[in-house]
Amino acid sequence: MILFCFTQKYSACFLSKILFRTATRKSCAKLSFYTSRLLHKRHLSQNKGLQSVYAQNDRFIPLCSDPSASDLAKLQNFLDMHPSIFVLTGAGLSTESGIPDYRSEGVGLYATSPNRPVQYVDFLKSSQIRQRYWARNYIGWPRFSSFQPNRCLYILSDWERKGRIHWLVTQNVDALHYKAGSQRVTELHGSTHRVLCLSCNYRITRHAFQTMIDEANRNWSLDIPTVMADRPDGDVDLDSDVIKEFVVPPCPSCGGILKPEVTFFGDNVPKTVVHEVLEKMFQADAMLVLGSSLEVYSGFRFIHRAHSHEMKIAIVNIGSTRADNLAEVKVSAKCGDVLQRLSV
Repeated sequence: MILFCFTQKYSACFLSKILFRTATRKSCAKLSFYTSRLLHKRHLSQNKGLQSVYAQNDRFIPLCSDPSASDLAKLQNFLDMHPSIFVLTGAGLSTESGIPDYRSEGVGLYATSPNRPVQYVDFLKSSQIRQRYWARNYIGWPRFSSFQPNRCLYILSDWERKGRIHWLVTQNVDALHYKAGSQRVTELHGSTHRVLCLSCNYRITRHAFQTMIDEANRNWSLDIPTVMADRPDGDVDLDSDVIKEFVVPPCPSCGGILKPEVTFFGDNVPKTVVHEVLEKMFQADAMLVLGSSLEVYSGFRFIHRAHSHEMKIAIVNIGSTRADNLAEVKVSAKCGDVLQRLSV
């Protein structure tokens, strides 16, 4: 899952033994947390209050203004009036760690590349598409899995420890909230750090699966480019002739198709997860959205339901969102610049 602190021998063994005992998405989320707590103990031991060392990379953040004093005052009052908040986070938080998103103006994947993410139905139907997906993901994984939390993520972890966050739901699949130490988290779209079989629900950590790929492709030679493009889903461009020689390991339990435990485009978030999230949301005092355009319905549905139940909503995001007219407070600025100026 996460590559730091444990040796490869013991981390793969330890994580795999625990993971094999899990049978539900909820238990996998708990595993994500506990392993990240162990592997990032050094970071967390330094974090008594606000983390002093964090990732910072503005390469994929659109140009924006500093938050105004009046907007900050409104948001501060919002937090003061609602001591237990439900937080929904999007790709705008991960961009501050150097992971690009899809939709940001001028810097997102849709604005800079003709490439589009793989569709769920295509992944299911085509062995060639699965081969291409895993080959590109295999090369990009070491870099993608190494990204570290930024100040936003550590601030939210600190708010949780202070009892201010009732629950946090993230649309991101990079596990950065867990790396920062947050516990009360639902990964709405899953996590790239876990892999499952579509036939028998066998589960394995992405780190352990990387080892399986290594063993299946010992004769696969590839000159990795010195500079590789960063992508929201962590893959890289590879020549089609090279990909033809790549071997995708089958499920070691039943021989079925292995897929990252992520909701691909064209797939749906499981209803059980949606219902669990709604239950958590209605237990909170108010809702805070951070770094999401809310263009994807899987996230927007919670805003719509919150508004229909007269929950107060605040949004922090660069540029407009799909739900600006539903928010009591809207701040158009970088999340890190906003959160570090607030007091909870």
